[in-house]
Amino acid sequence: MNENLEANLYAKVKFVADLKVNDEFQDYFMVKSLTIKQGSNKKDYLDLILSDKTGEISGKKWDIAEAEIASLNEYKTGDIVRVRALVTEFNGTKQLRITKIRHKSTEDELDLNDFIKAAPEPPKAMYDFIHMKAESLGDEDLRKICLRVLDDNKEKLLYYPAAQKNHHAQLAGLLYHVKRMLMTGERICEVYTMLDRDWVVAGVILHDIEKLNEIESNEMGISPGYSFEGNMLGHLVQGVKTVEKLGEELGFSREKTIMLEHMILTHHYEPEFGSPKRPMFPEAEVLHYLDILDARLFDMQEALSGVEPGAFSEKVWTLDNRRIYKPVGDGK
Repeated sequence: MNENLEANLYAKVKFVADLKVNDEFQDYFMVKSLTIKQGSNKKDYLDLILSDKTGEISGKKWDIAEAEIASLNEYKTGDIVRVRALVTEFNGTKQLRITKIRHKSTEDELDLNDFIKAAPEPPKAMYDFIHMKAESLGDEDLRKICLRVLDDNKEKLLYYPAAQKNHHAQLAGLLYHVKRMLMTGERICEVYTMLDRDWVVAGVILHDIEKLNEIESNEMGISPGYSFEGNMLGHLVQGVKTVEKLGEELGFSREKTIMLEHMILTHHYEPEFGSPKRPMFPEAEVLHYLDILDARLFDMQEALSGVEPGAFSEKVWTLDNRRIYKPVGDGK
């Protein structure tokens, strides 16, 4: 299985963002997920997602032999592999048709930073920014609960992604998501002066905090999947449970606890996305739109990376399979 995949003694050359349909190449990627499946022809194939610092791409190695299965099962999330592949297109999305795959060897001199997709700001600086916003809250109860969850979860927050895949699935992606929502939320409060800034800030800080327990992640920000509780309940229900517990411990009024729970429970807005109720007060409504705005703009920015001006991206399934256009502009 590993024959003819020579070592690269210099550096990674081909990045996900650079891949073009019909490219044939050999290079290194990090394994984000890997499963052996059976096709309609009853033959086994390897289905995997490979990634580097510029993005991720799905790949298939078709018709794997029974003798290969044991060695392929040794691959795990976070492994660096070298593949030989052809870039193809299926339903408007690029994917790899892999012919060879092997683990990185000790002779391969690689920079791990080429493989870790990370938020564009230092994790500690983002954490300090969010902590500062929590400290600034005028409402003593909201300040206490926000500081509590930030302090209790600091270690994980410094590397945790906001998702297994899609928006902010990167090292410290959860911090980056929360920080940008806070920046936008405070500006919205300047326009819509009816809004209570404390509730908007607290809602943003708390809304996704249970993603730390919903999904699993290594310290490179790569998630192999969901925890048992994450699969069974999801971060909305987990978040409600956490606020219920902390609200009682910190002596909150019943109204305040329920309002915080409501913000977490409703921020996905639709039942099909996990929210059994829609927002019933203004700050909860704003929280939903802050969340969806940041997620969609992130996905659009990701889709346009590597796209030439005047061209469209691949279809983005998180954006209802839309293609995103990058304008040529006027050169200014």
